[in-house]
Amino acid sequence: MRKLILFSSSFLFFISCEKKASVDGKLVDSTSTTEKKKFEMYEFSEMAMLMEQMYVDNQRLKERLEKGEPVGEFPAHFAKIHKAVMTDPSENDAFFKENAQVFLTAQEMIYKEPEKAKEHYAKAIQACISCHEVKCSGPIPRIKKLQLN
Repeated sequence: MRKLILFSSSFLFFISCEKKASVDGKLVDSTSTTEKKKFEMYEFSEMAMLMEQMYVDNQRLKERLEKGEPVGEFPAHFAKIHKAVMTDPSENDAFFKENAQVFLTAQEMIYKEPEKAKEHYAKAIQACISCHEVKCSGPIPRIKKLQLN
């Protein structure tokens, strides 16, 4: 009799521990693979890739400015800011275009007036921050790291 009770209680214990979930009102064993989730890799938009490259370029420029080294050549790919496809195309509005032009002008002036490079660089970085305060605030802490010491 003891063996029967022990066996029955063990059996009930294992059955009660089996994970079940309800899908559309039906109980389903959660260990079954009724639905497989696909792993989706995030892909950068053209604009996101361009901004990543501009960040790297400005990191290098910041280092040169702080060391008093020549600024070099204007990175021509910065001009793609007007045509690069954004993650959300509706974000490419008048506000963005205006701020993009302020940024681009400040960046160009760094190379046209190297004696005022630090001043123009500060304006360019501030243009990034000003735009991101309205459009996409996530990168602001990272952009602030580009400010001159």
